[in-house]
Amino acid sequence: MIIAILVLFFTVVLSSFLVKVFPPDNSRWLKMALAFSGAYLFTITIVHLLPDVLLGNASPHRVGYWVLAGFFLQLVLEFFSHGVEHGHMHTHHNGHAHAGTMPFLLLGSLFIHSFLEGSILVEGGERHAGHHHHTGENFYAILLGIAIHHIPAAFALMSVLMSRIGSFRKAFLWLLIFAIGAPLGILVSNYIIKDNIGGDLVFTALTGLVAGNFLHISTTILFETSPDHRFNRNKLLATLFGLGLALLTDLA
Repeated sequence: MIIAILVLFFTVVLSSFLVKVFPPDNSRWLKMALAFSGAYLFTITIVHLLPDVLLGNASPHRVGYWVLAGFFLQLVLEFFSHGVEHGHMHTHHNGHAHAGTMPFLLLGSLFIHSFLEGSILVEGGERHAGHHHHTGENFYAILLGIAIHHIPAAFALMSVLMSRIGSFRKAFLWLLIFAIGAPLGILVSNYIIKDNIGGDLVFTALTGLVAGNFLHISTTILFETSPDHRFNRNKLLATLFGLGLALLTDLA
């Protein structure tokens, strides 16, 4: 659990420094990273999250409602975040109009998004009440997927904050709201929900919500990185690499 908290926190923190290396208008590397992360997220959702929550639930058809809720919840969150979760920055056309203002709704939506992702990472990985099992391999496969997904998201968020505030130091302090979201989700699940009566039902809901969330984000990323259904070679390779890595975690 401590490893997961540190990995997710420092992934966001360190990724924010990418704005000092890559200018926001040079998005080639970002599109490659998004194609990779989108393919990875989609694959682990199909081979890990959905089988886990469906096979471990006495009423699997109910899980579908949570998946749908997660899918459309992400749609609502992106109304406020403007797609920062999948690399949208909107620094050019919004920068001057909103210079000096803080995007509190954006930060709030990203915090909720990150908190939910962290909430499904449970130490030990077993929930006996509902015969639901998260294997150790799945834990780290999902942890890796969340961390990979947070790299372009942190870069995009930092770019937006920099365009609003103009100071790296001040923008970095606000970025920490996003950075602590997933670690807080981990702590709440492991210390508050895990051992409480009804905790298994809560975990079923959380896993379904995150599965729907991942389906929305990953498919949006994959469609956006292939406008007019045209893949260039590099994006195709990045997508296949993400797919292959996620499948390898299933074989480990």
